[in-house]
Amino acid sequence: MRANDGRMGGGFGVAGWAPASDETERFIVRTYNHLFGAIALFALIQIGLFTSGLAYPIARLFMGGVSWMVVLGGFMIVGWLASRAAHSSLSRPAQYAALFAFVVAEALIFTPMMVIADAVAPGAIQSAALVTFAGFAGLTGIAFWTRKDFSFLGALLKWGMILALIAVVASVIFGFQLGTLFSVAMVGLSGAAVLYDTSNIIHHFPRDRHVAAALELFSSVAMMFWYVLRLFISSRD
Repeated sequence: MRANDGRMGGGFGVAGWAPASDETERFIVRTYNHLFGAIALFALIQIGLFTSGLAYPIARLFMGGVSWMVVLGGFMIVGWLASRAAHSSLSRPAQYAALFAFVVAEALIFTPMMVIADAVAPGAIQSAALVTFAGFAGLTGIAFWTRKDFSFLGALLKWGMILALIAVVASVIFGFQLGTLFSVAMVGLSGAAVLYDTSNIIHHFPRDRHVAAALELFSSVAMMFWYVLRLFISSRD
């Protein structure tokens, strides 16, 4: 769905904005409510895993005899599957099921990183969360303030993810480490993904699919948090 023009009624009367229809406003509010709900569920799962002690055997299961880079590759594949689900699922219950399953999967994939951060870089989780929130808020503000259509980033993101996955596979095969520059590049790529997703939410996403839109945006925010946290860990390791 394309951006609404100035002839449409509704709010968001901020400089740089075109007034939005009531339908668009409701869609955006529902999308971000579901996004924050997904983030809260992710945090509750992590808290539950650590307080119950399950985080440590899960981390050993993920990392026992498996390269850490395989976990990174799994993270990108899960993100890609989430994006596919967001665009293809028409049923509302299926969208909720995909959102719930994806949040649980991400929480499990994050567990080894969280355990490492808790052990070698106390406070890194909170710092990474704050940096991620600031980055997300800034990029969201840019998308809403300018009302620019950032759909042109789609091809860049697709190629960037493919190249990143190739780098991960190569690191596993040839035994080299993906260092700080890779993490910085992935933070930039995830920032572009947030901008792209937010633009799609404003301009193109079907107005009856707020759950799917929230799932796709959560995937990008989670990827940003992952690599920001990785940078904090590497800086203190």
